[in-house]
Amino acid sequence: MSGSATRVTVPTAEPFRLEGEHIAIHLGGAYALFTTRRGGVSGGPYESLNLGRLTDDDPAAVERNRESLQRTHGIRFVYGRQVHGTRVLVVDAARTDGTMPDEADGQATATAGAAPMVLTADCLPVAIAGRGAVAMVHAGWRGLAGGVILEGVRTVRDLGAGGPLAAAIGPGAGPCCYEVGEEVHAAFAGESEGGDAVRRGRHLDLKEIARRQLERAGVEHIHDVGLCTMCSDPSLFFSHRRDNGVTGRQAGIAWLS
Repeated sequence: MSGSATRVTVPTAEPFRLEGEHIAIHLGGAYALFTTRRGGVSGGPYESLNLGRLTDDDPAAVERNRESLQRTHGIRFVYGRQVHGTRVLVVDAARTDGTMPDEADGQATATAGAAPMVLTADCLPVAIAGRGAVAMVHAGWRGLAGGVILEGVRTVRDLGAGGPLAAAIGPGAGPCCYEVGEEVHAAFAGESEGGDAVRRGRHLDLKEIARRQLERAGVEHIHDVGLCTMCSDPSLFFSHRRDNGVTGRQAGIAWLS
């Protein structure tokens, strides 16, 4: 990536904005950050801000990348072991005992300084926030079909989030590129109301599915960054499909502001 003659700018539009090398948005009383692959120390196919420990990157480089982000923003990550499920954990502090994190595809908190984080390389990172609570969920097709969005909203409400909820959908595989088989399309047959907008031939619109599910769950303000990890410039995002599985992980991170 470092050999590119022309540096590609990360495209953003209001209410998203650039925060250094990354994409940020205010969601009422919370802040969400969607990282790019820039600004880290990893090399090779993981260049440069790879945050995924379960890759073949140098573990020391991944830890340096994580620590740099946490130090810059004054936060501590809270996260689970993602399994494409629907579990959203309530957390109040970063894990410090070195044990394997619990299986979960979302984290929610009402604790200042704790920052729910999910890792992605084509799946959607989705931030959900209300007054006093925030969550970040990992939403691939299995999670969306199973109800991870609804679980994220429910957990934020259970934590006492007041007022209207807001959500932000970060970079992920777009309908321009995300081709799936009939069994996956069948999982979203109930999303065909109002036309066939979630299906475009063999392609599936995960972002539109997420938006509809957020609306049905009662989220009033929904923002989509509108960036596809698969066909954006390769210097911007990791993509599992584009890179044939040998790639790093970017993150969706959220915390109370």
